[in-house]
This record gives sequence, C-alpha cells and structure tokens, in this order.
Amino acid sequence: MADPAAGAEDSGLGAALATLQGLLTSGETLEAWAAQRRIYALTHRRVCIAATSGRFISLQRRLIGGYDSADIRWQDLKEARISAGIIAADLTLVAQSSADLNIGAEVNRTLSFEGLNKNQAQAMYRICQQHDQVWREKRRVRELEELRAKSGGVQISGGQAGGYSGTDAAGAESEPARRLRQAREMLDAKLISDSEFESIKAKIVSGL
Repeated sequence: MADPAAGAEDSGLGAALATLQGLLTSGETLEAWAAQRRIYALTHRRVCIAATSGRFISLQRRLIGGYDSADIRWQDLKEARISAGIIAADLTLVAQSSADLNIGAEVNRTLSFEGLNKNQAQAMYRICQQHDQVWREKRRVRELEELRAKSGGVQISGGQAGGYSGTDAAGAESEPARRLRQAREMLDAKLISDSEFESIKAKIVSGL
C-alpha cells in the first residue's frame, strides 16, 4: 500500500492529494495512489489516481483553478491492465456502466492513464486486481443463485399418466425436462457441484 504522506515531498502533488482526501466519503479510506510523471504532462497538469476502500478515483487539476474527476466503483470494474517500462507505466481500467451486479451489461467505459510513476502504478494495479477478484466472485455467486432459483424454485405440476416422457402431448419440452436441462447446463459450466446437481435432479423427479 502506498503511503499518501509520501506525496508531500512533491509540492506539485500536495494539493492534488489533499483534494483526493477531501473526496472521500465517511468511512472510506485511501489505499494507494499514483501520479503522472512530469515528463508525460508537459501540456497539462499532472493526473493523480487513487484506490480507496470503495472505488477508483482519477483527478486532474485544471490549469486555472478547479479540477475534473472520475470514479469507478469496484463492483463495476471488469478489467485492469498495466503496461510498464523502465521508469513509467500505463494503467487502463474497463468498467461496465451497470449500477448493480448484472454481469450481462453491454455498455463499457474505458479510462487510460499514461506515464504514471512505475512503482505507484504497480501498487494501484495490484489493488485493482484484488477488488476485481472479490467482485467477480460475488457476481458468480449471484449468477449461481439466480440459476438455482430458475431450476428449483418453480412448482412442478403432476406428471402425465403412464410415466414421464420429457415432452408434452404437443412435443414441446415439459417443465421438468426444462429444469433438468438447466441443471445439467449449470453442472457442465461448473456452476454447481455433482452433489448439487443430483439434489436438484432428485427434487425434480420427486415431483413427477
């Protein structure tokens, strides 16, 4: 974790770091930050980025007062990439625009930052990866719960006389067959274990 106080050694970053601290919400903590190296910011004020306990923040102070900022909540982060050279590194983040755990969002936004202090950027990248992994697991669990609800949460009507054939009189897939197929797809996708599949199957068969 980078030490925010270290930025005080560069007077040009002192104000930016103070502004970042002022953007934190109650209970939010600054975990790491990175600044653009001077040589990469000859035509603009340097960009400063930060990783907090709840989000990623970018900050660019304007030439004549004020600043522009952008942020990405960790639950919306889809990908983080880093490209490092000898003294500097580029960091790119891709985030979905969705405001929930929906993993099917199509609209993404990309934020790229060039010429960052290499060590700081690497620390930022590690933290981005850690949060990304946490939220990927949460989305996986959410998807699993939704699939389980679809496969096991629907009441099954009584079976046809003469036994279960998997299709109704018109040849369409019956409800039990559909649920069993969904369970098999979940098993094949490794979203459920063998024992969970057998449990779902037994539940379906018991309702026939």
